[in-house]
Amino acid sequence: MSNTLFQGIFDTDMTSVISISDFLLCVGCALVIGLILAGTYMYGTKYTKSFVATLALLPAVVCVVIMMVNGNVGTGVAVAGAFSLVRFRSVPGSAKEIGAIFLAMCSGVVAGMGYLAYALLSALIMGGIMLLYNRMDFGTRKHGLRYKTLHITIPEDLDYSGVFDKILKKYTTDYEVVQIKTTNMGSLFKITYNLTLKDPATEKELIDALRCRNGNLEITMCRQETVIGEL
Repeated sequence: MSNTLFQGIFDTDMTSVISISDFLLCVGCALVIGLILAGTYMYGTKYTKSFVATLALLPAVVCVVIMMVNGNVGTGVAVAGAFSLVRFRSVPGSAKEIGAIFLAMCSGVVAGMGYLAYALLSALIMGGIMLLYNRMDFGTRKHGLRYKTLHITIPEDLDYSGVFDKILKKYTTDYEVVQIKTTNMGSLFKITYNLTLKDPATEKELIDALRCRNGNLEITMCRQETVIGEL
């Protein structure tokens, strides 16, 4: 009776049916792997409860899908398309979040194929390496305090071409203009620089020198963020 209950209505005599015990074993293993990966991700990372809970469930979800596909090429293509829709309709995340999601999906695929030992082993190895990289501060940008993004507001009658070059050469080793735009109904210009400070301690001196040139209008200096640095 139980075998008939869990048999697909489109199954034939040539179709292999997954037993209930095998199904529960694979899903249970995937849930354990999800908890391992979620715990690993939480170490040394700012996270939200919803993302960690989703990461813990993702291997089990993928595992169930792979078990149901079970060699059906057409169903496999449909599942791949569904995963693509979920990816492109979600909010873009950080590189670490995307890596954790791919790792969870990979573990779920391996568990769904029945290789439970390999799935658990790969999760432990990858999770251990992730912890090691976090502990070592692997990939940390050296002298990160020196890299800044500078926003300067100037009046429209001030020629911005080279007006700040002398000051920037004094306090920075490298700088470039990345954006120029008008603001306040065209009465002001806002110039954006990416620059590298010679000494982070001279940041206030640089801002004070720039204020004398831009008429004491708004100046903003923040940490330099780039798409390349994130992904």
